[in-house]
Amino acid sequence: MSGSFMDEIRKIPPVTRFLCASSLSVSVSSMMHLVSPYKIVFVKELVTRKWEVWRVWSSFFFGSSGISYIFEFMMLYRNSNDIESNHFSNRSADYAWQLMLACGAILALNIPLGSFIHSRPLLLCLAYLSSALAPPGAQTSIFGMVTVPIKYFPYVLLGFDFLTGGPSAVATSITGAVVGHLWWWTIFGPDGRGLPGFAAWGRAPGWVRSIVSDGPQVPGGNLRGTGVHVQQPRNRAAGGGGAAAGGGRGGYNWGRGNRLGTE
Repeated sequence: MSGSFMDEIRKIPPVTRFLCASSLSVSVSSMMHLVSPYKIVFVKELVTRKWEVWRVWSSFFFGSSGISYIFEFMMLYRNSNDIESNHFSNRSADYAWQLMLACGAILALNIPLGSFIHSRPLLLCLAYLSSALAPPGAQTSIFGMVTVPIKYFPYVLLGFDFLTGGPSAVATSITGAVVGHLWWWTIFGPDGRGLPGFAAWGRAPGWVRSIVSDGPQVPGGNLRGTGVHVQQPRNRAAGGGGAAAGGGRGGYNWGRGNRLGTE
């Protein structure tokens, strides 16, 4: 049983496996009161003056509590697995490097906003990139009730943030969408080749390749990942409802999560 479980875990691409493990270790430890949330969130002064550099990492994986976290975790897995398996197959080191650059850009955009948690922008960044790289005409089912073109899915998430968290939540989340768009535009672009000269920036340096394995080669990829049900254009007529973008029949509470000083 344990061997079979570990075999399934090893099938997950390495960067996606690291993201999911980080999310579980940070969020669950806080939910179980093993670690104080104050030790997890990003506080610029504590990072730069007291060298509590782990806060940079943990702030990207401190999610909501309760049922909302389950949906956030499913989205993190689904979007990252889709990107790494379909568009960085056998190039996980390049994915890890580009993801680090994206997180650095998210952090830079959020410092002026005074954000303590960056898990939401990371989710929006991955959702935007995954949606932008989806096949033309692909659609996604939200809550099993509404089907929209997948390219509009990040904007639906921003709408959820506005309804549940207000303008401040959207301001934080939209930084991830901006970085996701820049990632797609510079590395991939409408023609699939990105901007001239940026290909070299997207290749992982040697020290990253020495840490991150290339990951498994996944022929054909997997469009029907956990979280969002994606329909390719040729399957629209036969496609059914499918899983919601972050929830089943009970709906999805896209809350603001555990904000410092808020409920």
